[in-house]
Amino acid sequence: MNFRGRLSRSVAVLAGALAVAAIAGCGSDEGGTEASGRALANPATVEHRFGSTTIDTVPERIVTIDVQWTDTMLAMGVEPVGYTVDDLMPESGVPWQKLPANSKALSLTDGVPVEQILALDPDLVVGSFSINNEETYRLLSERVPTIAGPASADEVTPWQDLVRTAGKILDKPDEAERLVTSVDDAVSATARELPGLDGKTFALAQYIVGDSMYIVASEKDGSSLFFQQLGMKLYPPVRDEGTRTGQTRLNVSTERADLLRSDLLAFLVNGGDESDLADIPGFDQLPGTVAVLDYPTVVGLNTPTPLSIPYALDQLRPHLREAAGQPGA
Repeated sequence: MNFRGRLSRSVAVLAGALAVAAIAGCGSDEGGTEASGRALANPATVEHRFGSTTIDTVPERIVTIDVQWTDTMLAMGVEPVGYTVDDLMPESGVPWQKLPANSKALSLTDGVPVEQILALDPDLVVGSFSINNEETYRLLSERVPTIAGPASADEVTPWQDLVRTAGKILDKPDEAERLVTSVDDAVSATARELPGLDGKTFALAQYIVGDSMYIVASEKDGSSLFFQQLGMKLYPPVRDEGTRTGQTRLNVSTERADLLRSDLLAFLVNGGDESDLADIPGFDQLPGTVAVLDYPTVVGLNTPTPLSIPYALDQLRPHLREAAGQPGA
């Protein structure tokens, strides 16, 4: 359920869902490959959509599904043997990533490429919203320990949680905490620099051209936490609509511009350009700061990572200044 997947493929707007237990000490009795790394003093059990997976040894050959896990492993100093690519990113790739040349790029165009993943002989597969059906999980987890995303397909895991999970799996808990602190400190510094953001409202949304709009509606969603760290709060009408409908990401028609009237709107035109904003009645009369952003920046906010947040923060800074009442700062 990622912002990019739903926004670009008319399915949803942010990340969520994945896999469960098995293999080499997982939370089930399914068989799998034995990991070859050194034993963990404290085995790491990770809860996810399909159950739980327990890792007993430090993995050495990791395949990452979705940008959140790829970024997390890169930030922790791990080069994945395989990683999935986002075909909607610029040809140059994800702007904040530096991937090793010998890692295998995997396409999700035809679904999760199970055979290609297993051919890489991984001892761990980690993913989020793309491992969204039990059969795919089963095919992977019968052969290799597999970790999926949160129980709700419409949730994005906070990046801090992913980093701490990686710290346990890699036996680098202290390094994980240092990484979390470093990125969080950068966001806190911006909050101090722009005190006018305190108490202001935000909305993160996208319009899939010719379809509908998707708006993050949960204060607990990983994509909301960044703005809250800046002192901002989710636009109350969006929050209330999410509570009423039970949706963590609202799927609404273009007639609902009333849900975009926050002090700061971070917005993506998915599958078109700014001329398509004319499809949204009243968009040109929104009262707050409207940040129409490019695809990588919105992905970086929608499925945040320790690498994407510094990048997105830099791209968003002029709009944050305007929302804070410091446009010339």
